[in-house]
Amino acid sequence: MATARVRQILSQVLDQHRDGTTLPGVLCELCARQLLVTGVGLALFTDAGHEGVVAATDQTAMTLEELQFTSGEGPCVDASRGGRPVLQPDLATTAPRRWPGFASGAAEAGIAAVFAFPLQVGWVRVGVLDLYRDTTGSLDGEDLTEALAFADAALALLLDLQELTPSAQDMHPNLADPVGRRPEIHQATGMIAVQAAVGLAEALVLLRARAFGSGRTVAEIAREVVNRTLRFDNGDEQT
Repeated sequence: MATARVRQILSQVLDQHRDGTTLPGVLCELCARQLLVTGVGLALFTDAGHEGVVAATDQTAMTLEELQFTSGEGPCVDASRGGRPVLQPDLATTAPRRWPGFASGAAEAGIAAVFAFPLQVGWVRVGVLDLYRDTTGSLDGEDLTEALAFADAALALLLDLQELTPSAQDMHPNLADPVGRRPEIHQATGMIAVQAAVGLAEALVLLRARAFGSGRTVAEIAREVVNRTLRFDNGDEQT
């Protein structure tokens, strides 16, 4: 059952929603202002893994969300897999060994701390809310309580939006951009599976590895695969 604070957050999100914005985007902006963090990102997760970024407050947050999707590693990935918050108050100390790719990207983006909160119902994974900060330090008791309330509000919002879609296979418009690129990624994964004679899971790993190794996004590489300007034959990428 939603607490009074969660209901208040959702009410504020609805009040501040305007044309040209999405409800998840408004929630992220509100969360960033309330907790005085550098940025906030919201991503969808399922049992199959990272499904895509729903919203981000700025380009830095979006870059780090995309980096975790591309590399398959990072605080939000571990938070979803473990089903509990991953709190990293000093990335320079803890992240290089745990998530080398993410640590490098975070340092380049000037992010010093990350706090990732899984969104799930029982054992069913829905998403992750990520808080980014450009200074080190833990969330104090009040801020941690507030962050957990925003995570609960984000979960409620994602579930409510999906209930409004006409089909379980569809994505609500408030969730479709930039997640709308998922069909292209899924199509590319299928094509790579055929070209490289591997399963879909391994095909997605190949796609992510190519993107990470070239410093590009998964969506960019997927587009080349779908457009047939890039192939993955016998496990080797060819242009």
